[in-house]
Amino acid sequence: MSANVYITSDANFDRDIAAGLVLVDFWAEWCGPCRTMIPELDKLAVKMGETAKIMKMNVDENPMVPQKFRIMSIPTMILFKDGQPVEKFVWVRLADDLQKELSKYL
Repeated sequence: MSANVYITSDANFDRDIAAGLVLVDFWAEWCGPCRTMIPELDKLAVKMGETAKIMKMNVDENPMVPQKFRIMSIPTMILFKDGQPVEKFVWVRLADDLQKELSKYL
């Protein structure tokens, strides 16, 4: 995982998504498709630069936020704009596809 992809937790989540455009990837260590997303999220973070923040949340270590947003399968990503959820993506997505989706909210 690159330095451009940040980790969030139940304790820090509200602060981490409060401002701007933030994509949160809900994942787990044991999830094969989640591991497939790692290089795609790294690419996306580089492509988006300062215009969007890319974050990951381990659902096994942080159960409260995934429960709040009814995360039923992983990988699931939720896009937040100024603290509000605006889009949800389920399953593996390519960086280019995610970039197009995020660009709609810039």
